[in-house]
Amino acid sequence: MTREDSRFLVTGVQMPISMSVSNIPAMRAKVEEVMALFPGTDMIVFSELAMYGPLNGRASQDPEADVAVFAGLAKKHGVWIIPGSFFVRREGRTYNHAVVIAPDGTVAGRYDKLFPFAPFEAGVEGGTEILVWDVPRVGRFGLSICYDIWFPEVMRALTSAGVEVLIHPTLTSTTDRAAENAIARATAVQFQCYVVDVNGLEGGGNGRSIVTDPAGNVAYHAGQVPEIFPVMLDLGLVRQARASGANGLGQVLKSWRDRRVRFDDAPGDYLASLGPLVAMAKRGAEG
Repeated sequence: MTREDSRFLVTGVQMPISMSVSNIPAMRAKVEEVMALFPGTDMIVFSELAMYGPLNGRASQDPEADVAVFAGLAKKHGVWIIPGSFFVRREGRTYNHAVVIAPDGTVAGRYDKLFPFAPFEAGVEGGTEILVWDVPRVGRFGLSICYDIWFPEVMRALTSAGVEVLIHPTLTSTTDRAAENAIARATAVQFQCYVVDVNGLEGGGNGRSIVTDPAGNVAYHAGQVPEIFPVMLDLGLVRQARASGANGLGQVLKSWRDRRVRFDDAPGDYLASLGPLVAMAKRGAEG
């Protein structure tokens, strides 16, 4: 891969998400707004489950038609678009699914969320494969969705494949949003990459989207109101951090590569003792 330009403008869209009607018309309008206000945008990123909201009973009835809307917009404006994610049904199973659309309107990648938020994301099947793709002349990108980032093994797989920028649509409306912001920063410095974490509003989350650089610094932190936020990424910082350490300090990926120890990820007796993965029971409920 020939790299000619390490700078790349990503614009996140933190917008209200309806739980009862399609959000695609509003998302289409946001794409037009982004390109009118920030015509230098290289990639537009929406939040998790932006198209139809968080209820898995509202899966897309025609996924290819929905993707085609954004494919047309990507081609019209010559921009990468990641329209968050949406529930799809395949062979009787429901997946939390995302697509990456290239500036020519083609689908550059598809991804099923690896870790549905069990037990709350009930009835949703986890995916089995990571998603990595190259932005020509810029660098290597990867995608994960919301709860995936809580599992370092996901980022280990992505960065071991060379990912320099993690695109991370999320839907968080709970009290652990502050924890997720901390995880985004830790992920960035631990794996020496950018993390672009876009949350929604109302039915789509409580905002506070965040973009972090490979030293774990906050490049942008949104509030809890609708925002369109362009952030210029410099992948040269990723390469510098990986070559000589962020701020000249830890060369984490090299240390992992050169490790002598091997880790066994097989479940042990302690993990088995934690019991089944179930929702917290109501107080006073009879068993």
